[in-house]
Amino acid sequence: MRIGTRPFGPESLPVSRLGFGCGGVGGLMVRGAAADRERAVARALEAGITYFDTAVQYGDGASEENLGAALHRLKAGSALVGTKVRLRSAEFGAIGSAVAASLEGSLRRLRRDHADIFYLHNEITLEGGGENLSVRQVLEEVVPAFRALQEAGRIRVPAMTAVGETAALHQVIDAGFFGGAQVIYNMLNPSAGHALPAGYPAQDYGRLLDRMRARRMGAVGIRVLAGGALSGSAARHPVASPAPAPMGSGESYEADLARAAELMPLVTEGFAASLPEAAIRFAVAQPGLETILVGMASLEEFEGALAAVLKGPLPEGALRRVADISAGFARAPG
Repeated sequence: MRIGTRPFGPESLPVSRLGFGCGGVGGLMVRGAAADRERAVARALEAGITYFDTAVQYGDGASEENLGAALHRLKAGSALVGTKVRLRSAEFGAIGSAVAASLEGSLRRLRRDHADIFYLHNEITLEGGGENLSVRQVLEEVVPAFRALQEAGRIRVPAMTAVGETAALHQVIDAGFFGGAQVIYNMLNPSAGHALPAGYPAQDYGRLLDRMRARRMGAVGIRVLAGGALSGSAARHPVASPAPAPMGSGESYEADLARAAELMPLVTEGFAASLPEAAIRFAVAQPGLETILVGMASLEEFEGALAAVLKGPLPEGALRRVADISAGFARAPG
């Protein structure tokens, strides 16, 4: 069975319901063997995967280089590729040229003449500071740089990674320029799509997906497995990164693991065969997400994610069970 697609953003790019994540957390496209990488990409294409997601930050360009090589060898020039720019504070005085230089380097490594989706990958806050960009910097400096690259045909969909302060993210989305965003969404923090109970131990993204839908923005679900905490095991694959810091969820990875363990009734009560399957199908059940990314360390992990997506969304009873269990997180100490 081949996976289906959904239209993404103003360009209606046909993105597959499961995207191929090339990040450093799973690690396959950064630290995996060349033969394993190519087998996984070939299998993804065979299964109907149309969207591959990478960034210069993943292995300091290694992910882009390896993805570009695999797609080239497999003659998959029609695959959709997204990559990212993360500006360093030392570049904030020349944002336009830094964005252009980053994209050109990415395209060279990817062996492509344009990026289908190009994301601003910095955290966005109201006032900026450190490596964070302020709303003003994004709207007055990043947006013109992205617009120039889009007009030159180097970007199809300008996009952002929705991390930072919720109020700042809302302001940038409401400005209406970006055509897509990567959004944190998982069983430990579904606040981009649902209201959280008071005292819930996670960042409240304030139903971000509703704002995006109103502006015809495409949405990519990220951190679907909460950096591995929803994998059902604390063990890490040899090519995976060490446990990453939480993004949008608990104060520590250990806290996320503990809350994830409380969701095991989804498996024991028969709603899913495993916790990762439940987590993936939970994300697929969110209609505001056109595609989701699952970091992978091996072809076997890709096959597991693909099988989960092909099973379809969790049923309503399972979604209610998730809501009931996670409501208890707000009352738990810590």
